[in-house]
Amino acid sequence: RLSAGPYPVLRGGESMAKERKNSFLGGMATMAAALVVVKIIGAVYKIPIGNILGDNYRQFNNAYDIYTVLINISIAGFPVALSKMVAANHALGRERQVGKIFRLALTIFFSLGLASFLAMFLGADVLAGWMNDPQAAQSIRYLAPAVLFVSCVGSFRGFFQGHGNMRPSAVSQVIEAMGKLCIGLPLAMWMASLGRETETPAYAILGVTLGSALTLLYMLFCYARRPHYKDLTGGSVDATGKIVRDLLVIAIPITLTASAVSVINVIDAAVVQGQLQNALGLAEEVIDGLYSDYGRAKNIYNLPASFMMAVTVSVIPAVSAALAVNKRREAARVVRASYHVTALLIFPMGVGMSVLAEPIARLLYPHAGDPVRTGQLLAILGFASIFVCMVSVSNSVLQAHGHQNLPVLVMVGAGTVMLVVDYILVGIESIGIFGSPIGTLCCFALAAVADFTLIRRLVPHPPKYFRLFFGPALATAGMALAAWGSYRLAHLVLGNTLSLLFAILCAVAVYAFLVIWLKMLSRSELQLMPKGDKIADLLRLP
Repeated sequence: RLSAGPYPVLRGGESMAKERKNSFLGGMATMAAALVVVKIIGAVYKIPIGNILGDNYRQFNNAYDIYTVLINISIAGFPVALSKMVAANHALGRERQVGKIFRLALTIFFSLGLASFLAMFLGADVLAGWMNDPQAAQSIRYLAPAVLFVSCVGSFRGFFQGHGNMRPSAVSQVIEAMGKLCIGLPLAMWMASLGRETETPAYAILGVTLGSALTLLYMLFCYARRPHYKDLTGGSVDATGKIVRDLLVIAIPITLTASAVSVINVIDAAVVQGQLQNALGLAEEVIDGLYSDYGRAKNIYNLPASFMMAVTVSVIPAVSAALAVNKRREAARVVRASYHVTALLIFPMGVGMSVLAEPIARLLYPHAGDPVRTGQLLAILGFASIFVCMVSVSNSVLQAHGHQNLPVLVMVGAGTVMLVVDYILVGIESIGIFGSPIGTLCCFALAAVADFTLIRRLVPHPPKYFRLFFGPALATAGMALAAWGSYRLAHLVLGNTLSLLFAILCAVAVYAFLVIWLKMLSRSELQLMPKGDKIADLLRLP
């Protein structure tokens, strides 16, 4: 008899269940590691791009925001739905059904991708106008084909994942990121050297399109060199309408969750730029400078969430596995450990980012825009990143307990608050662009509180938040003082770069000492992360 968990548990077959569990978690670790690498490559790409584009970085960001929304709407939930249906039918030996599911999914993916491509390419001027940034139209057109390529790639990722093979998906994501870095960055440098500053954002973003094209070629190669995947014979086949309905039932809730934040971000970007233009009456070139500085700050702010993916990816299978065999206390232990590990990692990252915001901005963007203003914006976003990561873990906890729709409702409500706060604050002359990070902080703080409340009411044996967060908060306070004091002391005799490096080393040393001295870490918590046992051995944890 199959359980309702993420992998089958057969009566009298504990060794098989264990093997499946290890294979599943190994695949998740592979995907988590790839996602972290992709985010790091993305940062390496976007930071120099931010310096090259200067005040034209606004056009790059606006085009990319639109692309993100259309990608999420087009395919966010379909690869997961496809992988789930492929896995279930492959396990039952229904290979003809697997083939039909894949063909239908590929048709759906291609159709949605084509529609999104046409919307971006033909409607570029309209979309740029909605963003209150007409100059972004060329960047939007250059990015349009990427939506079609990525949509087709999604069908192959779902197919491979359904067969338990995570490697093509992981490698394809790295190829896509490397395409941006190795193609987009040189193109931007070339255009800047020619003095064609207004066209540079479009050529920088062209790297995304070409990288996605290379990714599609790689996935086609992987599919072609595995002939046993194409031996689709055996078993019965369902009607086309039933297969499509099954895909939609699984995909739509996931798509709504993935799209909520990106849609709200695009609306927010339009609201903020509109208020700078209409309420404050600023000139276009002034808005370019303000919003480009904000975009550079957001690049750094997004980094902590990428390092938390290893935790969030591991939570759902671990909790689901425990609930499948009715081990609620074990599920509760995993939830507590996930929150504690998140707090231990994100508290120092977020607070450290805020305390050292201006030195970080001066180091990464010495010649782009106003590093002081970028640092001031980052100081607010640093605290917001803490709540972003907490919301991410909370969403995983709620989804693992069967409450898939609640994260969508929470984010829609919190996002509405963010839009209202931004509209009011950005329109105040003394606040201006700083109203946007304040709105982001309010949004995710509210979402985190709402998620904590829901988990406390709906999840068996809910975590005791004060007990979990007090220790990391105490150690973070000591770290923040060390970072702040050591930077200012070193800066009396050293430049910004060496002073920042010295401050980071002091902060890490102080935080590590306090965490170990206060005995905040356990082996069971580290086991939630890839290579957790090795880290525990290194720290000599019992």
